[in-house]
Amino acid sequence: MSSTVAKQAELYSGKAKTVFTTDDDGLLILHFRNDTSAFDGEKLDQLDRKGKVNNQFNAFIMGKLEEAGISTHFERLLSEDESLVRRLDMIPVECVVRNIATGSMCKRLGVEDGIDLNPPTFEFFLKNDAMHDPMINEYHIETFGWATREEVAEMKEITFKVNEILSKLFADASLLLIDFKLEFGRHADGLLLGDEFTPDGCRLWDADTRERMDKDRFRRGLGGVVEAYEEVARRLGVDLVTAA
Repeated sequence: MSSTVAKQAELYSGKAKTVFTTDDDGLLILHFRNDTSAFDGEKLDQLDRKGKVNNQFNAFIMGKLEEAGISTHFERLLSEDESLVRRLDMIPVECVVRNIATGSMCKRLGVEDGIDLNPPTFEFFLKNDAMHDPMINEYHIETFGWATREEVAEMKEITFKVNEILSKLFADASLLLIDFKLEFGRHADGLLLGDEFTPDGCRLWDADTRERMDKDRFRRGLGGVVEAYEEVARRLGVDLVTAA
């Protein structure tokens, strides 16, 4: 693999990241932007430093997962707000684990906010913004050809393993991993963890005060969104580098 890559055309622009092709067909560049959205794009804002923090936070987490035996698409940091990743054939399914009830689960099921979930719950959602990412199950996934039965089993197994690894990592930093979502893709090397792991796609609470340290601060208008992300990074030991 070449030590240098050249950014080429924009491939896709999502809510908070832009994906670019490179001169290597097997590699893509992720640009983490400052854009922030909630409620399917109904609430939008630009938050200074957010893209840089999320890019470097994601690199740290992906590195920890790789060390623990989880195969990911992450290759390396390119700059403070860009990373190089392997190109995957993405499976249009989000895998969600919940350790503590909050958010949509409480609204859907009428359960108390903040209760421990033992065992943790697992949910699948179809990745489709136009349909507001509806909840689906294994039968939908197999019937409509989004993934095979074997891939479904592997995604669940990896997601629960990630939960074990990261729950301990965050607990050691006096943080509770409330819930998170993962996405996977196919590669010649097998099924790999794709997309990102940042406070945009998980919930984190202070273990003592239960203060929210994730994108719920934006959803709920609590303020201090990026400052909370930076505090989480500081506790984990992420070396946030900002160009002069």
